Amino acid sequence: MPCSPNVSRNSNSVTPDASTVLVVVPAYNEAACITAVVTSVCAQGYPCVVVDDASTDTTAALAAEAGATVLRLPINLGVGGALRTGFRYAVEHGYRVVVQLDGDGQHPANAIDALLGALRTSGADLVIGSRFLHPDPPPISAVRAACIGLLARIIARSGHTTVTDPTSGCRAIAAPLLDAFAHDFPHHYLGDTFEAVLVAARRGYRITEIPVAMRPRQGGTPSADGFASFQAMVRACTVLFTGTTFDLAPRPADNAPTIR
Repeated sequence: MPCSPNVSRNSNSVTPDASTVLVVVPAYNEAACITAVVTSVCAQGYPCVVVDDASTDTTAALAAEAGATVLRLPINLGVGGALRTGFRYAVEHGYRVVVQLDGDGQHPANAIDALLGALRTSGADLVIGSRFLHPDPPPISAVRAACIGLLARIIARSGHTTVTDPTSGCRAIAAPLLDAFAHDFPHHYLGDTFEAVLVAARRGYRITEIPVAMRPRQGGTPSADGFASFQAMVRACTVLFTGTTFDLAPRPADNAPTIR
């Protein structure tokens, strides 16, 4: 049975009515982790949608058993395509805020309230959970750290915002940016993180970061190999010269995030 919003959250909660918030988890062959991810989200009192990106294992069945609503894609679209499916589902069902978590268990469900609190207090449209702002960041390779730093500099060169963790998939997205992402969203690897942030910043959406204690992958194997990562980095580095693969409507001046 799908987990439902806990509308009796305590009076200090940033979301006394959790029915406005949907947690979206894109997943591809995450049978080793998805039960724990969904269970932890449900324990926080939020509804959870798992977008199963044509997994060949038991991801979809396990997610449903754990309490998630499962959207099964007939073909593998990649993380970006899975996320856009989740964003469209959220908008069509009246949700005004989406919290995005990975299906591999790296993002703790207790970060949800912190992300939502930052939306409320900062007036941002997008809050990114940054591993690098946390006092105890997880270890990553020097090559990966250099690549993430390069992507952050590319975004900074756009002149609109500064982020430390542009590839983080731990995020909270509020309307009107949620509606814009539901309409168009990049499907290629890193487009769902780096390029989405770059375009949103250029179009005037408000972006901020908070520290999040991220964990190593809790099981399974990454869907992108080293060659795919290299290709993504090359594509990202050419964005400044060739332009982005998608665009968004400018942020409406008279709209603000729903969660206040």
